[in-house]
Amino acid sequence: MPSSPAILSIGTANPKRRYSQQEIYNLIAQYSEFYRTERVQHIFLNSDIDYRHLYFEIDSFSLDETPDELHARFTRGAMEIGSEAIRNCLEGGHLDISEIDYIIAVSCTGYLCPGLSSLLIKELNMRRDVQRADLLGMGCAGAMPGLQRAYDFVKAYPDKKALLLTVEICSACYYIDDSLETVVGNAICGDGAAAVVVGMSKSALLPKISRFETYLEPSLIHTVGFEQKNGKWRIILSKDIRDVAGKLAKHVTTTLLNNSQLEKYDIKHWIFHSGGRKVIDNVQKEIGLMDEQVHNSKCVLKHFGNMSSPTVLFVLQETLRHNSPSKGDLGVMLAMGPGLALEAALVEW
Repeated sequence: MPSSPAILSIGTANPKRRYSQQEIYNLIAQYSEFYRTERVQHIFLNSDIDYRHLYFEIDSFSLDETPDELHARFTRGAMEIGSEAIRNCLEGGHLDISEIDYIIAVSCTGYLCPGLSSLLIKELNMRRDVQRADLLGMGCAGAMPGLQRAYDFVKAYPDKKALLLTVEICSACYYIDDSLETVVGNAICGDGAAAVVVGMSKSALLPKISRFETYLEPSLIHTVGFEQKNGKWRIILSKDIRDVAGKLAKHVTTTLLNNSQLEKYDIKHWIFHSGGRKVIDNVQKEIGLMDEQVHNSKCVLKHFGNMSSPTVLFVLQETLRHNSPSKGDLGVMLAMGPGLALEAALVEW
């Protein structure tokens, strides 16, 4: 078997504070009469989410935080759990930070200059000749173009290794008003980080990256993202997404399989971003998958919520841990984000 770009190792991290969905709902309901309505309570408590990790102390939380305080939370949180995810990734793959030639940092919940990649080079004492890139504004789909940049680098330089970090502090982007789109965001989003190292490998035990596919639907560009309001990030998350997610996911996966000369039944592992209960259900229905094929996506949603860009890598980690892929297995990774963008990749063992 020839060498090809593969995910050599994966590591994840979350803030130490983990709260139940009921605790989070009770916290926000203190501040808003709208959130105390039966409809909003139903959205929170029927989300198939049990817990979320958030980068604040619930006992000292205040709705009066300034934009500067929220930005400081993003910076502290992203550096803390981002560094932890990278260390976990390197340790799991028996790799040293000195082996990394390129670092890609993906986030949409905060903006830094110098970027997160530069700050991590200093924090982790990486080599002074490391190449770097920061990908911003790609939302929940960000891990996939980040993975493609790592793949491209390793293809161009087969003797080198690329480190991809995805990190989001969604708790630095909460916004309370009387709209259902901000309710949904506050009801499902959590904080997390995931890192992978990509390098050339022949090992049948490691997922090798074979192909990427993107599908953009600009007519829906207004349905997902953030807007700046009163100096804060306010989430845009249209209810229409849950209804179109399945058809768009089916389109991009069909294209991916056709271009790879594969059929749906050839795919053993379906690695979907945990966008929300109705999004997962809609994708499952449209593609025609069994419950066990979306189990890992639902498991990540249940225990972590939607962490935006790291989430699909959490699902990949669950797949590696619990499905024990064998030589010859094929998998499809899929995430959806602002643009409106569907990003897919074919992996094989």
